[in-house]
Amino acid sequence: MIRNAWRRVGRHRQVVLSAVAVGVLSTATAGVAMAAEAPGAAPGAAGVRATFNVKDYGAKGDGSGNDAGAINKAIVAANKAGGGTVQFPKGTYKVGATIHLLSDVVWQLDAGSVVSATGSGYDKAESNSNDKYQDYGHSHFNNAVIRGDNVKNIGFTGSGTIDGAGKLVTGDNVGSGKSDKLISITRCDGLKVDGVTLKSGGHFAMITNGCNNITSEGLTIRTADNRDGWNVISAQHVRINNADIAASDDALGFKSDFALGKHFQNGDVVVTNTKLSSGCCNALMFGSETCGDFTNYNFNNITITKAGKSGIGLTSQDGGKFSNINYTDITMSGTAAPVTLKVGTRKRCGDKPGVGDISDVHFKNVTGTKAGSDWSPTIWGQPGHPVKNVTFDNVKLTLPGGHAAMDPSKVPSDDGNYNPRGIGTRPAYGWYLHNVEGVVFINSSVAVEKGDKRPALIANAGSNVNISGFKAATGAGAPFDIGMQQINGYCVVNSGGLKVTATGSTSNC
Repeated sequence: MIRNAWRRVGRHRQVVLSAVAVGVLSTATAGVAMAAEAPGAAPGAAGVRATFNVKDYGAKGDGSGNDAGAINKAIVAANKAGGGTVQFPKGTYKVGATIHLLSDVVWQLDAGSVVSATGSGYDKAESNSNDKYQDYGHSHFNNAVIRGDNVKNIGFTGSGTIDGAGKLVTGDNVGSGKSDKLISITRCDGLKVDGVTLKSGGHFAMITNGCNNITSEGLTIRTADNRDGWNVISAQHVRINNADIAASDDALGFKSDFALGKHFQNGDVVVTNTKLSSGCCNALMFGSETCGDFTNYNFNNITITKAGKSGIGLTSQDGGKFSNINYTDITMSGTAAPVTLKVGTRKRCGDKPGVGDISDVHFKNVTGTKAGSDWSPTIWGQPGHPVKNVTFDNVKLTLPGGHAAMDPSKVPSDDGNYNPRGIGTRPAYGWYLHNVEGVVFINSSVAVEKGDKRPALIANAGSNVNISGFKAATGAGAPFDIGMQQINGYCVVNSGGLKVTATGSTSNC
């Protein structure tokens, strides 16, 4: 009997036994074998985890038909068994209906397995009384290929692919039965995304909102033909390593909106050894949705190869407060703006927020080439809400240059838009600082590919701007290289050869 039961394990589940004493091994084996006789049976003793092969529940994996019903059955069986692994052997699994994630169920996508969207049959977008506080795609979650809500201990592992196959909607007019999201997860605790590839994700390859304790190792996203890569919204305790994300819109975005009817604390996030590119927008981005506060973020060894807006963008538009944000060993190229830090006044959040704040942001060992084709690197605060305590240590940017002279005393106008173009062309080819407090440059530089007649750095309105060991291309015909305008306490040292002027400012050297 036991021998026959073990044969059925290969069809219904693979059982992993926790360490047991040799004297009770035969008893444990018999119990597990009996549990394996029917799909969905309880996994038995603590430490036992079962595998549920989707083909045992009717999935064909032949690239035709609709395997969504079979996949949902396997997920339900694993959940009812107290948790397990849903396995996708090699094959193409067409899904013409929404797949519903359940707690304690992890997907295993074997090599050569593809879960592919068909473009119709998906759940209708739910109503949301808070949808005016964020874009349509952020406000509705049910109209997804894969959907989870109020779930725990879930994940996607293996080396297979989840593919929108060019069938997903990228705009706001989603329509009945259509989907604009590949993976949509809300209110979750414990999410693992390891090794898999997400392709052609519609508006979002993956959107998570209100999810904590997220880990990801070796994730690949290829959605440059659609829009966003991964939006990590309202999250704490996140670890992302070895990701490779190529998107059209934001590649990797950290946000906090009001879609779930409240704002959340965000933080304890580490992203390492990751490659990012964005066609039209931001590569590594905070915002624009920023209802909650953000603290303790560390980005290490990040390579950015393209960004139609900012390579690194950090904006507080909706009252969120930022603190202790760290960027170390960053390489970027081909960005419209290399770095943009901005406090805005949109206040688009349901709890009547005020103006936010940005403080304690630190950059170390950052290199940018072709790093500002349209907009200079910028720090932009608001009156009463300066951007505070920002350090640049060994930050070296090469900018395109080639611009005519501008009036260096004229402050650019701000149209309120969160992205770099909202401020217009800056009167400095390098750094432009406005409403700042406590900005430090150490052994940093700006250079140009073509001669530029604007200054290298202008600090306008604020206090305590300190520069040491700064190198810059001198603008031919520029009135100065470093300009301090209404800065209460500035110091420029060990930056020989650069012409420094001060208007309405005081030195603290």
